[in-house]
Amino acid sequence: MLLARVGDTPYRLVLLLHILTAIIGFGAVFLNALYGRAAERRKGVEGLAIAETNYDVSQTATYFIYAVPVFGILLLLMSDDFYKFSQAWISASFLLYIVGLGLSHGVLRPNVKKMHALMRELVAMGPPAAGAAAGRPPQVEEIEQRARTVGTTSAILNLILVVILYLMIWKPGL
Repeated sequence: MLLARVGDTPYRLVLLLHILTAIIGFGAVFLNALYGRAAERRKGVEGLAIAETNYDVSQTATYFIYAVPVFGILLLLMSDDFYKFSQAWISASFLLYIVGLGLSHGVLRPNVKKMHALMRELVAMGPPAAGAAAGRPPQVEEIEQRARTVGTTSAILNLILVVILYLMIWKPGL
């Protein structure tokens, strides 16, 4: 059953929701590296607070990110076959979205969670005792290694988003 045609008010309302959820969801996480650098500079309780707040915001953004393809699918169904799942730009967009979710849930989030646990350990340890042996706690080394993984993964996710935006705007093969 056709609910609307491309350009009709119901279609445009769903398009609005599709774009709005993309802006809120992806916009909230696109600059996460800035929060990571701020947390690194401040260290201790302040750095942990920045990192955990950023994670909470990112968790909320995830729900908006999940809604983006839902509204996209509704747009396809409402388009009266003007747009089809078989069109290359749509298939590629869905594939990249799924790859992005896999990277986010399989690489990014586990590393961020572990970094926060290590940061909490460091905060609980407090400053080194007077006369304690010099050197960095092992948690610092692991945080730095995981931060590199998070940074690389975040850059890849941002690039995936830019490619999806390219596909959505130019619709190659249409």
